[in-house]
Amino acid sequence: MNPIDLSKLPSYAELPVKAGAPANSAWGLFGEDDQVGTINLLVAEKVKEAATLVRKGKVFSLNLPLDVPNPALFDRKTPQHTLLVGGGGVVRDDYLDSFYLQASSQWDSLRHIRHPVYGFYNGVKDEEVSLEEGSKLGIENWAKRGIVGRGVLLDVAKHLSERGTPIDPRSSFIIRREMLAATADAQKVEIRPGDILLIRTGWLGWYLQEASPEERQRLAGEALAGGWRTPGIGPCDEMAEYLWNLHIAAVAADNPSVDVWPPTAGGGFLHFYLLPLFGMPIGEMWYLEELAADCAGDGVYEFMLTSAPLHLRGGVGSPPNALAIK
Repeated sequence: MNPIDLSKLPSYAELPVKAGAPANSAWGLFGEDDQVGTINLLVAEKVKEAATLVRKGKVFSLNLPLDVPNPALFDRKTPQHTLLVGGGGVVRDDYLDSFYLQASSQWDSLRHIRHPVYGFYNGVKDEEVSLEEGSKLGIENWAKRGIVGRGVLLDVAKHLSERGTPIDPRSSFIIRREMLAATADAQKVEIRPGDILLIRTGWLGWYLQEASPEERQRLAGEALAGGWRTPGIGPCDEMAEYLWNLHIAAVAADNPSVDVWPPTAGGGFLHFYLLPLFGMPIGEMWYLEELAADCAGDGVYEFMLTSAPLHLRGGVGSPPNALAIK
């Protein structure tokens, strides 16, 4: 594969680049057997650029505790932690039961979602997505190289609230591309090719600080029962074009799906674009509250971002183990 030139990436209108690939797909762009997708855009120059953004030496964890949300959403389970005492009482060991890798802050790997028509990213066949030796698109492909780059936070919740149109965290509020662009302009931050884009909707701050135990229980029950409502980005077609043309390496948000939920009528499901067509990682339920407060304080919305997904062969998801460093 030739070195990646971030200044010469195809626009959304120029996709696909490979004959016979699905419309609007990036299949073949990073090689016939590529398994990391747009993480390829985190070239050495982007890593070095990110390192120059460390000025204060402040570190922000972007990860929830593994047992939050509680109760778990989407019919997942809360991990059960067992502590063992051995070695005559001087040794401690522990393990987890019911550890759902996407129950808390998470990355969705490229095997999490297949396109209903075209299948998995880069033409990977269903039978190649397994736990067998040699299977493809597992989270270990990102873990082996690590994820390091320039992170940019768009605090849409703060931007809209200051303009008198706050986001209702209980609603299916659609964060459109114009809102993302307006937030970037207001924050005086530029989104560049190869960046890792973080979007604050305010949903997780509401869940942690305001939602009652009864409301959390109701949310867990509604997640799969049709009553689920959360703000997120959309509509699907417009947002997919916008995100691709930014040429970002990944996108993450503080809500449960990045997408608005339920998906907009007639607008489709953004996951079907980002993961199987673009090969673009999706981060969900990232904890952005402390980072957002610091960015608001100093006016700096760019930082070095590191993430070390679990090195689990065939993993569908992973806690991001993500840090923002300013």
